[in-house]
Amino acid sequence: MNLEFSYPLVLLLLPLALLPFFRTDRQVLAYGWLKLLPRDFVGSLIGAALKLIAACTIAALIVGLSGIHRSEVAIERVGRGAHIVILLDRSRSMDEAFNQGRVNHDPSKVFNEAQQREIKGKAARKILADFAAKRPRDMFGMVGFSAYPMHILDFTQKQEVIQAAIRAGDVGRGLSETDIARGLFASISYFDNQPYTGSRIILLVSDGGARIDLATREKIAKLMKQNRVGLYWIYLRSVNSPGLFDQPSDAIVGIDSSPEIALHDFFKSIKTPYQAYEAENSGALLSAVQDVNRLENLPISFNEIIPRHDLSWACYLLAALLLILLLATRMFEVKAWR
Repeated sequence: MNLEFSYPLVLLLLPLALLPFFRTDRQVLAYGWLKLLPRDFVGSLIGAALKLIAACTIAALIVGLSGIHRSEVAIERVGRGAHIVILLDRSRSMDEAFNQGRVNHDPSKVFNEAQQREIKGKAARKILADFAAKRPRDMFGMVGFSAYPMHILDFTQKQEVIQAAIRAGDVGRGLSETDIARGLFASISYFDNQPYTGSRIILLVSDGGARIDLATREKIAKLMKQNRVGLYWIYLRSVNSPGLFDQPSDAIVGIDSSPEIALHDFFKSIKTPYQAYEAENSGALLSAVQDVNRLENLPISFNEIIPRHDLSWACYLLAALLLILLLATRMFEVKAWR
């Protein structure tokens, strides 16, 4: 049970529970000869039981005052799924619509007005929330990033906590700066010194790329390989932004490439599983998430932390019930005597 006490010195009062056994009846009845009275076995038994109940009442109160509780424990569980860190871009551009700034020069193409107003960040959080809800066996962690990474959620299977963490990204507006490298370092750190027990995924959801210097790229690649982490990048393509898969044939990789394509090329060079998806609207984003949902579903083992559980209430409840029993017996005794 792993029982512990917040105030163990209170237990020194437990000998007080013996006081009922030292109680003597003060009511005296005069008889010429005691042997004329029959031996009352039932009365003696009831008296002993009442003393025992009184002793248990005192003991229950003392144990309750000592702050008895069950300590925190870790239980190993085995299931199917993955360890997934959601790395969500919180830069200011994520607060813009998918089609913001698009001008329709072709009269034959009419853009849906609702789609034009669809905010990338809101659409991403909505679909990620549905993605997490459909994978109850996965362990989810979450990191938000703009100029600096923000550790939002440690690994957990508790859906109410996961959903709250995803919704928390909708508070306020993001910053204009974006540092994907720091976000990746923060996400990879979730797997540091952890035994490899199943699929490990970083799910990057961002609408932009970055040029990362050589030393930082080498460090990211080393940590990704060391921790055996796969990377999925859902690229929320904005208006006039380059596609990841349409690099000009005359471009020199890393020089003429856009930051998005340069980042995509770097991810492909890492010796760990990598997959990129482009999404220009919530429908494409949903398709990308569904694809990830099909790919990763391997056996995993994890430790579930069972928090501390207070047991003082049970002691107080037992003491109250025993007191009620003693009072009822006393009232019955007085009524019978009268």
